[in-house]
Amino acid sequence: MTIVEIPYAAPKIILFDWHATLVDTHDAMYHAIDDILPKLHELNVIDRMVKTKDSKTLEDAKLVKYVRENKKLHPKLKAARKVSRTDIFQVLFGADEEAKKIVHEAFDDAYRNYFGDVYPFEGNVEKMLEDLHELNLKVGALTNRNREFMMHEVSIVNGTGWEHFFHTIVCGDDVAKRKPAPDQILRALEELGEEPNLSCWYIGDSTTDIIAAKEAGVTGIYYNGADWDEEWLDKIFPGTVAHPHRPDAIVSNFKELMHLVRLETFATSE
Repeated sequence: MTIVEIPYAAPKIILFDWHATLVDTHDAMYHAIDDILPKLHELNVIDRMVKTKDSKTLEDAKLVKYVRENKKLHPKLKAARKVSRTDIFQVLFGADEEAKKIVHEAFDDAYRNYFGDVYPFEGNVEKMLEDLHELNLKVGALTNRNREFMMHEVSIVNGTGWEHFFHTIVCGDDVAKRKPAPDQILRALEELGEEPNLSCWYIGDSTTDIIAAKEAGVTGIYYNGADWDEEWLDKIFPGTVAHPHRPDAIVSNFKELMHLVRLETFATSE
């Protein structure tokens, strides 16, 4: 997927997804998912899983079938460490908001047993956050996890904590609907006293992040930290009637993101 001459505006606000964008918490996440998938029948959601014919891609259909039959993730998916729990639940339950709410709550209960270790996703994350502040941009972090977990992780990451970098932090239990609903982005903008517009950039690593950005009416930047190839990006962002949402830009690392930020910021100030 090649995107050029994208109609985004110079940023005034930068909102980031937390897991697999700013930080790595894969181990705890997959442990929690391992705990809840065997309980899908007990949670009364196994019959609410997406039908094969309704899956966005063949790979999604295979994931749904494997989880339905084995009550666990395929070992190759876990080993790749590329897919977030939000995208996994989106693939499994699609537009069924009630089912996703149930499994998110079950995940939170399980995650409590594992969370604690958190690491910057890239080595230069802290420098990037400092640079954004030097450009006088408002910065926020959004996450589908509960505030209980998020605030602990924010306070310990990199050994010193990153609370001082964020003008707003919005968590899954702060809003009625988690991503891919736009609620968290809209809540963050409300806390910042801003209206939704393209000068707010939301950066995330999942399709659900891009859906949330487009539904909120802000610029959606896909962070391809998992290094998906162009063929796969075309599959997960097909731009069809059923799945219309595509990112305004794609970056592979934060050096590329800062290039975009500076390019747009300085072009506007000239």
